[in-house]
Amino acid sequence: MTGAPVSRALVQTVLDIPLHRFLGVELRDEADPAAGIRFPVSPAAQNPAGMLHGGVVYALLDVASFLALLPHLGDGEHAVTHDVSASLLRPVGAGSAVEVTASVLRRGRAVAFMRAEATVDGVLVATGQVTKTVVAPR
Repeated sequence: MTGAPVSRALVQTVLDIPLHRFLGVELRDEADPAAGIRFPVSPAAQNPAGMLHGGVVYALLDVASFLALLPHLGDGEHAVTHDVSASLLRPVGAGSAVEVTASVLRRGRAVAFMRAEATVDGVLVATGQVTKTVVAPR
């Protein structure tokens, strides 16, 4: 189903999740949700040292992966997180703008595999592998 139309309502539902709104998540490209997301390292995204909290990175690698997978899902299909593995490569300071992109490595009948990357000013700060279980329509 590569290239299938992406439901704007579903994308908005993802963006409207209270955690995502609280973190200031936005699409990198309104016309192409699969292009990823961006967010500021605001106080909501910081650890006690004033740096980007690792848990926020994990969560948003997953979000970008879901958005990248959307064009690969058929009518009525959905995907739920099966596994996330991430490497935090360098600290990110307060006030930075983080961009998170993902690509679909493989979409099988029941499982999809994505690779995600987080960057600040073009510098790689985190990478991740995300596996999602594809849920068939009922």
